[in-house]
Amino acid sequence: METLEMKNVSIVLRSDMKVNGKENGQETSDRILKAAHELFYSYGIRSITMDDIARHLSISKKTIYLFFNDKHQIVEEACRRDLDSHTEKIHQIAKNAKDAIIEILNTMDFLGDMFSKMNPNLIYDLQKYHPAAWDHFHIFREQQLLGAVEANLKKGIKQGLYRADLNVRILAKLRIEEVQLGMNPTIFAPTKFNLQEVQLTLLEHFLYGILTIEGIKLLGSYNRQYKIKKPKIIA
Repeated sequence: METLEMKNVSIVLRSDMKVNGKENGQETSDRILKAAHELFYSYGIRSITMDDIARHLSISKKTIYLFFNDKHQIVEEACRRDLDSHTEKIHQIAKNAKDAIIEILNTMDFLGDMFSKMNPNLIYDLQKYHPAAWDHFHIFREQQLLGAVEANLKKGIKQGLYRADLNVRILAKLRIEEVQLGMNPTIFAPTKFNLQEVQLTLLEHFLYGILTIEGIKLLGSYNRQYKIKKPKIIA
């Protein structure tokens, strides 16, 4: 049975503990989360154990338990940090983009790089086995991503690159669902489909449904870099 004195010792260890005489508690916690993140992205969440994380870091499992109660807590914190980083990056892309088209392409380029490093089962594992972490992802999707897409659609309409008659709310929801659909391994099995190619194809389909003639011409100038196919335009 844990006593108050034991709890106090644990708190001190968490804040002041050093590993190999170099790291304090926060640095150790960060290193654990970074290692877990790398393993989850490479192999999915379900297949990774606390032993795997400890072995990857060459530390004892007891050390990990000084900072995290269980794997659920590690998954939740790693997910929260990851999504905070994604939010910052997406906002930065929007701020620096000279037009709505380059913004959505650069955002997809960023997400595509992330997808290329992500195990296809990660999102499924998150949703099925880690509800607290999934809540963070759902909030990110419904607030940050949805808001970013709505803002992009409004910007594109204002710039004359997207059709003026678009229903922004409906199309923003559609785009978010498309992205998640492309990550569903039961629909796009990783043994049969390339995740980046799936996402690029869905984006291509979406863009050519909303672009004006001017938008299509501008997109043409980005085709080589982003590999978006140019459709036949019927005058």
